Amino acid sequence: MYKILVCDDDREIVEAIEIYLSQEGYQILKAYDGIEALEILEKEEVNLLIIDVMMPRLDGIRATLKIREKNSLPIIILSAKSEDTDKILGLNIGADDYVTKPFNPLELVARVKSQLRRFNELGGTAQEPKEMIYKVGGLQINDDLKQVTVDGEFVKLTPIEYNILLLLMKNQGKVFSINQIYESIWNEEAIGADNTVAVHIRHIREKIEINPKDPRYLKVVWGVGYKIEKA
Repeated sequence: MYKILVCDDDREIVEAIEIYLSQEGYQILKAYDGIEALEILEKEEVNLLIIDVMMPRLDGIRATLKIREKNSLPIIILSAKSEDTDKILGLNIGADDYVTKPFNPLELVARVKSQLRRFNELGGTAQEPKEMIYKVGGLQINDDLKQVTVDGEFVKLTPIEYNILLLLMKNQGKVFSINQIYESIWNEEAIGADNTVAVHIRHIREKIEINPKDPRYLKVVWGVGYKIEKA
C-alpha cells in the first residue's frame, strides 16, 4: 500500500484529500506545517508528498527545498490560483507537479496516480537484463540502472527531469516543442504548459551543464522547442 503524506494548514482540505485518496486504497499521513512534514518523513517510508505553499512555521517552498536535499519522492505542490510565482518556484526547487486551489479532487487523484506510476517505473527493476545506454559527449543515461552521469559524475534528477532528459536523449537531434514535451511526459493535453516545461528544462541544465547559460547538450531552438545536440 502506498503511503501519501498530505501537508496543509487547512485541516478541512487535508480531510477532503484523505477521503478521496483513501477510497483509492492509499494510506494517508497528515501534517499541518512543513516542520511536521519533515518529522514524518524522517520516521516513515512515504511514497508521495502533497504540500501546500502557504503554511505557518515552515512553508511548502522551504520544506520542499529541505526534502530535496536527501529525498527524491514525488512532490505535488498545492498553491492558490493567483500565485503563479509560487508554482514556478516550487518546480524550480524540485517539485514534480502542482495543483491550483480550488481544485477538482478527481484531478488531484489522477495526478497522484500518474506521479506514483512514473516514479515506480523509474525505480523499478527490469524483468529482463538489458543495457539501455544513451550517450552524447560526456553526458550519459543508463536507462537500465536509471542513472545519469556527466563526465563520469553521477547527477541526481527528479523523475520528471529524468523523463524529459531521456525523451530528448533517445531522439538526439530532434526538436521537441514545449507542447510535445508536456504531452509526452505528463500524458495530458498541454494547456498553459510553457512555464512548467521551461522550469524543468532550466533545472536540468543547471545539473548537467557546466554553463547553463551557454549549454553544450540541451539546446533551445528559438520559436520551436528543445533538443539534445547530436555528438
